[in-house]
Amino acid sequence: MPVPITPTSNPSLADLSRSVSGANSLEELARPLLEMLHVATGLESTYLTSIDLKAGEQQVQFTLNRGAMSIPEGLTVPWGDTLCKRALDEEKSFCNDVAESWGDSDAARALGIKTYASAPVRTSDGLLVGTLCAAGGRSVELGDWAQSTLNMFSKMVSQYIERELLLQQLKAANSELMIHALTDALTGLPNRRAILDELGRMLARCALDGIPLLVGLVDLDDFKAINDTRGHHRGDQFLQAIGHRLGGAVRAADMVGRMGGDEFAVLAPGPHEGIDPGEAANALRQRLAKATAGRYLLGDAALDYAGASVGVVALHGGVDAETALRQADAAMYADKRSRKTAVLQRPS
Repeated sequence: MPVPITPTSNPSLADLSRSVSGANSLEELARPLLEMLHVATGLESTYLTSIDLKAGEQQVQFTLNRGAMSIPEGLTVPWGDTLCKRALDEEKSFCNDVAESWGDSDAARALGIKTYASAPVRTSDGLLVGTLCAAGGRSVELGDWAQSTLNMFSKMVSQYIERELLLQQLKAANSELMIHALTDALTGLPNRRAILDELGRMLARCALDGIPLLVGLVDLDDFKAINDTRGHHRGDQFLQAIGHRLGGAVRAADMVGRMGGDEFAVLAPGPHEGIDPGEAANALRQRLAKATAGRYLLGDAALDYAGASVGVVALHGGVDAETALRQADAAMYADKRSRKTAVLQRPS
């Protein structure tokens, strides 16, 4: 004969209610709810599950076991074998003769469940994401108060999960916006803002580590002529190819970015003790210049490019990002003048 369960007074309910209102995570919300659900139902095990309909699995996330029955946290079972699915399919949220009603459930039989009650946890668009359950190893009756408590708690969990999903979506959107704000849309490289931010951090870090920072600027000579003769679309292709080649010419710890227009920047933590910073700067300048020179396929036509003007300086700290870029810019224009002089001096 089923034993009726009635509401039980418990002096800790007020404390548990306060815990719920101050919850900062799903676990902080679930733990006191499971305590209160145990009080409301009198059943040995109360638990919250998550459901992955795509994978066809249900997992027990949090449990409260008070008695002989023990439902382990982390237990994962096939969704099709669960009491929760049977209850939803049959619109039967309570059963105190599980063995007779759902005797084909291996999970229920293994756990020794005789009385079972559950309520679905759904998002606002109706997606089933979990269940809130109570189970016991003896046959009992649940009153209206216990059923309404279960339903109310499942809605609280649903609202919390919905809020968390919205927060995750907002964080993801903010992260995406930040990425866009720091990324050059054409090349996918860091933009001027990102370069300045990272340059400031790298200058400070290199100063602390006692090593120089190599700061380089790359200016694409004759880029306007490429745009004018081949069109802006081919010019954009050229800029993308330059960005790719520069990225392949540096180390993983270095940074390549597009300052805007036809100008790129390279930041590279400088050589360690024993290597002359000036020689390291010159070696990087030559490597970057070589990377930009050569043949480019722009659509169905080829472009033979003589290479960019490159300036690289080795800085030991004590300057800000803008000053560092001005010094690199001066070095780049010195290289540009040297290249023009060399062209003029070539025998005709």
